Amino acid sequence: MNAATAELNEIASQMNVLGRAAVGAARVLAQASTEAKNAALKSAAAAIRSHKGEILEANRIDVEQARARNLSGALLDRLMLDDKRIESMARGIEEVIALADPIGGVIAEWTRPNGLKIQRVRVPLGVVGIIYESRPNVTADAGALCLKSGNAVILRGGSESSHSSRAIHSCLADGLRDAGLPEAAIQIVPTTDRAAVGHMLAGMTDYIDVVVPRGGKSLVERVQREARVPVIGHLEGNCHVYVHGAADVEMAKNVVLNAKMRRTGICGAAETILLDRAFKGSAQIVKTLLESGCAVRGDEFIQTLDGRVTPATETDWYTEYLDAIVAAKVVNGVEEAIAHIERYGSAHTDSIVTADPSAAEKFLGEVDSAIVLHNASTQFADGGEFGMGAEIGISTDKFHARGPVGVEQLTSYKYVVRGSGQTRP
Repeated sequence: MNAATAELNEIASQMNVLGRAAVGAARVLAQASTEAKNAALKSAAAAIRSHKGEILEANRIDVEQARARNLSGALLDRLMLDDKRIESMARGIEEVIALADPIGGVIAEWTRPNGLKIQRVRVPLGVVGIIYESRPNVTADAGALCLKSGNAVILRGGSESSHSSRAIHSCLADGLRDAGLPEAAIQIVPTTDRAAVGHMLAGMTDYIDVVVPRGGKSLVERVQREARVPVIGHLEGNCHVYVHGAADVEMAKNVVLNAKMRRTGICGAAETILLDRAFKGSAQIVKTLLESGCAVRGDEFIQTLDGRVTPATETDWYTEYLDAIVAAKVVNGVEEAIAHIERYGSAHTDSIVTADPSAAEKFLGEVDSAIVLHNASTQFADGGEFGMGAEIGISTDKFHARGPVGVEQLTSYKYVVRGSGQTRP
């Protein structure tokens, strides 16, 4: 056996140990009380606050190494932690505590003519594998959501956030210990070797029930290509804001600017602005974007509005920039806007700005995206903003989960049938 093969075997062995432990923990969590799960989360949130210094120091190491590797500004923004983001992580866990426990909830119930009483009851998925890049806060969000929904989780963060993720995971482990729940309920892959990802995807079907990718296009493509278990996720966030002819100019400026520039590196950032030919404030919106530091790539009409606009190519309409760049195009009415989104969009998040209720309802009804908004920024595409406490990610799938993946989306159901001796003729 050569050295490379021996190393792969060692990684597989390590990962299988995690898998077996996770399956055992999942059995315990499926029966754990809401009080025990909430106690673990409360303790974890407190640990994150009390160990803020260690988390920040770990993050400093990750950021320094990321800068040395010339990571993009968008990835650095996702990676960086500060006092505010650490407090947000702790608060996010506390918001999960406040959510109703979905496990054991009766979704529907009915009685058959033969007297059988049937219930559809929520149950955990089992063991969730989460593979993510850059964002160390996903460690806290994913751990909290999986715990509350009764699932064990195996976390595999990116190498660029490994120090930060381990420091945060240590706080989650403290919470589990304090509450008397198995530490294997939330595990983190101990190696940054990419072979561990491959084994998670194709070699752990006996242990992992579903995989959730959270990261860039190349990561999600790999997960979708290699996974031998179901995948929940989205490939791209090519999000649109359509400014209808009946839009209020000031509202449109504010919504467009926020949708594009609040945080350019998140999946809910707008990447294309569609301006109705009947809208009177198009030049103002283009000027506002340019003066905020956003490069605008436009069609021929948009180029006439400001000399700083550069020509858009066909590729731009498909592009998720995750940067201070936006594509802009004029459209002739809501039908053309919907057609553009259908052709170029990624079914993630799309918004219309208009004072015309009929145009709004047509857009909301016909745009087939996971999230559609009226008079609101696409940056609200977030589980926390939806009142879900946190999210593991946004799903553009149509099976099982769509939109923010929170506590409820991390469950399945089973049928519980109670009889009194019935037999089938």
